[in-house]
Amino acid sequence: MKILGINALNHDAAITLIEDGRILFAAHAERYSGIKNDSNLNKEMFEDMENYICKNGRGGIDKVVYFERPWIKKLRQLKAGQYSEVFSLKNLPQHHLDEVMGGKYKIDKYVDHHLSHASSTYFTSPYDESAIVCIDAIGEFDTITIWYAKGNQLEKRWSQTYPHSLGLWYSAMTQRLGLKPQEDEFILMGMAAWGRQDDDLQSIIYNDFFGYHKELELKQNLHRGCLDYEPSIYPDNGTEQWKFDIAANVQTICEWQIAKVFKKAKELVPETDNMCYSGGVALNCVANSNVVKDQYPKMWILPNPGDAGSSLGCAAYVGGQHLDFMEHGAFLGYDIKGKYPVKQVVKELLKGNLVGVANGRAEYGPRALGNRSLLADPRGKDIKQKMNTIKNRQEFRPFAPSVLEEHAHEIFDMPTKKSQFMQYVAPCKYPKKYPAICHVDNTSRVQTVSKEDNPGYYKLIKEFYKETGCPMVLNTSLNIKGQPIVNDEKQAKAFTKKYGVKVF
Repeated sequence: MKILGINALNHDAAITLIEDGRILFAAHAERYSGIKNDSNLNKEMFEDMENYICKNGRGGIDKVVYFERPWIKKLRQLKAGQYSEVFSLKNLPQHHLDEVMGGKYKIDKYVDHHLSHASSTYFTSPYDESAIVCIDAIGEFDTITIWYAKGNQLEKRWSQTYPHSLGLWYSAMTQRLGLKPQEDEFILMGMAAWGRQDDDLQSIIYNDFFGYHKELELKQNLHRGCLDYEPSIYPDNGTEQWKFDIAANVQTICEWQIAKVFKKAKELVPETDNMCYSGGVALNCVANSNVVKDQYPKMWILPNPGDAGSSLGCAAYVGGQHLDFMEHGAFLGYDIKGKYPVKQVVKELLKGNLVGVANGRAEYGPRALGNRSLLADPRGKDIKQKMNTIKNRQEFRPFAPSVLEEHAHEIFDMPTKKSQFMQYVAPCKYPKKYPAICHVDNTSRVQTVSKEDNPGYYKLIKEFYKETGCPMVLNTSLNIKGQPIVNDEKQAKAFTKKYGVKVF
């Protein structure tokens, strides 16, 4: 049975097509429209999916599933005072789908937002029994949920509901620091390492928003942000350092709260030590590292844990069986045919140049993992500046290393054996040797690469290692700030032409 899962009308619209335990195709709308975090579906993405089905000799789609329940969501919007949203027909999924596809697809089933999150991580995991934690800004009403899953059954054992939302608070603080909510939270995470930890400031911020009387509850509804917020002992003095210090202490508080959720999961799901984690907050790789070290060593996180991944989750829930996720790994989107460009890329790296890779199927998720990547030699002292100039990025944002899995523990204090989807940070043992991939606190968001994960990319790094003795490369996404990752051949050629970086 072919099942099409859809996420749209919030942010980062996406589709996923599955069949009998296999993921056939998955893609983000933004890669086709060119609009970062595009909330709208587009026809070209569906056409790509349809072409893929035809090429592989498969017939039509049996069921179409949507990732949340729109009428329940409208009740929450009513509670939030979002009256224009409540009475709008444009934000109804079927109406939007008809506008894009002319009535070709009819939604057969709607699945709860957090159930879609839970299903996305559990049904792609290696576990037949697991606890599940989902933390995001907001679903219909749920903001945090804890589940027990066994076989194909998921049981919700606890939830926190709107307006009490850890994800909404983190997004509000992102906006307070002059960044874009639901998009720039990872920038706040990067800023945190540049700030000063202050126990008094932490206490004040925590008490201003959460208080100490009720677990994981907010004192106020932050749906509209907190742009006028100033902690009593640390007013905004117009300096950048103020922002870094606030970011540092917000991140610390966020880690405290996440740890509380996982502690609660241990209490409520004593049947297993396995953990599957999902929701937008699961992209906070600093917090993830603490959880996997201190609470759940056997933790699985889908490489696309946010709302886009829920297009996979709602389809998987209806399918009711585990998916062979590692058949393709995160590489599920548009396919650029051709041999992986090992020799061409290594040649450019040895010259000290930045070089792009656009080859094979596009990654499904927010992070480039070798098929839509901008690469460089991690040993170069001037590489960060070159990268930041090309990508128009802030100086304080870190770059990631892609390291051969068998050498990862030689260079980093890894919290886990594998980090193939770039979901954890680890201290670098030799920051002076590899300055380009070390953050200001000497940590790195590590991607481990094995032959099984990505044969072409593994061969490239292996060849670079033979030539230089360095078993890794610097890896960042093939895009510039504010734009989606390159998707197809045309976009790759345009990147080369505009920025003077060779893309193979």
